Amino acid sequence: MTNYLKYEVLVLFGVLLIVGTLLKLIFSINIDSDWFWLLAGVAITIEGAINFSKQKQFDKKYKVVLRE
Repeated sequence: MTNYLKYEVLVLFGVLLIVGTLLKLIFSINIDSDWFWLLAGVAITIEGAINFSKQKQFDKKYKVVLRE
């Protein structure tokens, strides 16, 4: 999965959260909050995977030397 596609999926989950909340608030549609937590958890997992892969790329490219 390319980084661009990962960002698209992350944005998609964000849009789903926004649309679901708007439907629940404006049209009084009964959506269980567990679905929102599921979407948020998947989005956070995707974000963590993106950050982890970016950190691995950084570590391969640069060597970090700590000062004492």
